[in-house]
Amino acid sequence: MPVITCIEDLRVLAQKRVPRMFYDYADSGSWTEGTYRANEADFQSIKLRQRVAVNMEGRSTATTMIGREVAMPVAIAPTGLTGMQHADGEILAARAAEKFGIPFTLSTMSICSIEDIAAHTKAPFWFQLYVMRDRDFIERLIDRAKAAKCGALVLTLDLQILGQRHKDIKNGLSAPPKPTLANLINLATKPRWCLGMLGTKRRQFGNIVGHVKGIENMGSLSEWTAKQFDPQLSWADVEWIKKRWGGKLIIKGIIDVEDAKLAADSGADALIVSNHGGRQLDGAESSIRALPAIVDAVAGRGIEVHMDGGIRSGQDVLKAYALGARGTYIGRSMLYGLGAMGEAGVTKALEIIHKELDITMAFCGRTKITDVDKTILLPGTY
Repeated sequence: MPVITCIEDLRVLAQKRVPRMFYDYADSGSWTEGTYRANEADFQSIKLRQRVAVNMEGRSTATTMIGREVAMPVAIAPTGLTGMQHADGEILAARAAEKFGIPFTLSTMSICSIEDIAAHTKAPFWFQLYVMRDRDFIERLIDRAKAAKCGALVLTLDLQILGQRHKDIKNGLSAPPKPTLANLINLATKPRWCLGMLGTKRRQFGNIVGHVKGIENMGSLSEWTAKQFDPQLSWADVEWIKKRWGGKLIIKGIIDVEDAKLAADSGADALIVSNHGGRQLDGAESSIRALPAIVDAVAGRGIEVHMDGGIRSGQDVLKAYALGARGTYIGRSMLYGLGAMGEAGVTKALEIIHKELDITMAFCGRTKITDVDKTILLPGTY
């Protein structure tokens, strides 16, 4: 086993162990992947101010996200097909997050179902909702999340239509993978993954198959999802969903100041500054560059600002927090750990990010994350 010191080490190991189509699904963006790359690169251009001769003892990264106590301002982002990175992937990631003391968010397009996660965890997890034309199904999905005592509903607004993701098209992405010659040859090089999948019954979209009339196999499911994502989604639907849900609501997919103001008007508890990991509109601004203006636009409006996109280290978390994000989400960093080493890999990813956050905070002269603000950043670099 190689020595793991950073998220990049986990990425390299995951690339070796996860079938190509699922690794590429996680590690890619849309069109030219310009926004996907900018999400990471723009963090690197922000510089930190190192302070010396300050008391660095008694440090704490603990804070809250929408009122929930967290060990650090990080949550697991909702990611589709997580259970294809590693057998029972969502269950493993949820358990790792629970033990670490941070929220786990389950995607609508997960392999393990809402009920699977509820059966394997004690802490209330969060559920991410995609809005589809079949409103009866959406109502039942919300009710299932309520029955599972989910702590928050994360409503994603930036997937009314699907961005063109070239690698997914070329790989013929499906879950489970279709038995083509190319796929079979690639799977033969991933024995660890194959053994894991043979040992689980969870190989399809658990929140959908068996819960929608006529959806019993992948062929019909692919046709259904292509037709079901609702291009007519509006803020009126947000109000309907908010009333149906009745609990904490987080709106995901905000990258524009005007949309941030509308999110605040909606009465949501938080918004997530996000460009969907660079997987939707290629050429959109990176999340970290969009963050400061959105924080300013909704200041004093009673809505918490979170962000995702490009976080590969604890330093990235610290920079986002300094610029006003009261919470951050990791998707790919978690998936790399999961694909590399299962639950232990997710835990390792969280440990890496926490250690980097803690040490960098100390170098910047702070002992509590709640005392961090933009004065730890070098002016002119953000």
